[in-house]
Amino acid sequence: MNLTQNDRLNQVTADTLVVGVDIGSQEHFARAFDWRGFEFSKRAFKFGNTNVGFLSFLRWLEETLNKTGMKKIIVGCEPTGCYWLGFQKFLQDHDVLLVTVNPYSVKKCKELDDNSPEKSDLKDPKTIAGLVKDGRFSTSYLPTGVYAEIREAFVCREQIMKQHVRLSNQIQGWLQKYFPEYFECYKDWDSTSGLMVLEHAPLPQDIIRIGAGGINEIWRNAKVRAAGIKRAMTLVEAAQNSVGLEGGEAARLEIWILVNDYIAKAEQLKRLDEYLAQKVMEVPNVEKLLAIKGVGLSTVIGFVAEVGEIGRFTDPRQIQKLAGLEITKISSGKRKGQPGISKRGRCKLRRVMYESARSLITWNPAFQDVFLYYRHRERRPLGGMQSKIAVACKAIRVFFVILQTGCDFDEERFRKDIIRPQVA
Repeated sequence: MNLTQNDRLNQVTADTLVVGVDIGSQEHFARAFDWRGFEFSKRAFKFGNTNVGFLSFLRWLEETLNKTGMKKIIVGCEPTGCYWLGFQKFLQDHDVLLVTVNPYSVKKCKELDDNSPEKSDLKDPKTIAGLVKDGRFSTSYLPTGVYAEIREAFVCREQIMKQHVRLSNQIQGWLQKYFPEYFECYKDWDSTSGLMVLEHAPLPQDIIRIGAGGINEIWRNAKVRAAGIKRAMTLVEAAQNSVGLEGGEAARLEIWILVNDYIAKAEQLKRLDEYLAQKVMEVPNVEKLLAIKGVGLSTVIGFVAEVGEIGRFTDPRQIQKLAGLEITKISSGKRKGQPGISKRGRCKLRRVMYESARSLITWNPAFQDVFLYYRHRERRPLGGMQSKIAVACKAIRVFFVILQTGCDFDEERFRKDIIRPQVA
């Protein structure tokens, strides 16, 4: 994984054909240039997002190579949604180097040639190729094997979790509208007995109609042990004194759909958690991470899913930059800006490491000492949030070394590396 721009510039030589590709959902557009920006293609080459289209693009590349006498090819594109993944896989299988450019950079550089804010399928390939020849690109990474499985399952879990939270909010909103006293009967509104009541007798008039005996019978038929006749009588009393709106058949249908969707999503999350817990143990040295006090299974799963194979990194600062935790500062002349994090990178990895830092500060004495050191050191003490970010960056270094080497975490050595005695 190239770290410096000089390394990337060395990949673009005088005999390199630089191709910029604008990715679309159904059609892509490509233009070819040399390392100085001289264009070889008379017009943009259009090809479809299919195997036939990819093969025609490959033939076009070969024809352009023969005409120009170039020896190497480097293809650049924006990582547009999911549409570029099939294109990446095809080029990888045919040993063609594909790199990606930052869409934000494309947006900022589109006026360099014609001083126009126009953005089109024909113009973007030139802007992309210009960024590639200047070394402003990153090497695309496609996880394979167990890393691909963990990432796909992790992304799926994130999506289902969002749906689960949304359903939870919708159900609580429905209860506030039709049966607000429900929350006085249940500390946790989504308990098993409560969800069964919402499924069979959701409205206050339904609860009054079937009575405490009917509610208790529903629980007995489902063999629910945590609720009995006293809880049923509490529900009936709350329903009799309810100030909620009087709902009809549409309200019953709405809550039935919401409750069933909520239960289904909870079951899906449970199955995904079991699968991820099984798969992550196939990653080398993961058990060493789990042995650290304060590092949970969810932290390790999130880290592996976002980072992928640890061997592709040579320095933990690369992972820090990937997470958007790189320290930046805006200064100009006499103005000295305050340092902050770049927030340029994988936001999920940044969130995972921040949550990991909070857990480590709470449960791990070594990380807690480091946090307190950053907060109260004599020279340039950090604020609360800054100290947590610093601990998150140190956690990245620890995770990197352990996954790379398989060594055990040494709390005392970790303290000595961070907390150094003051020089007299």
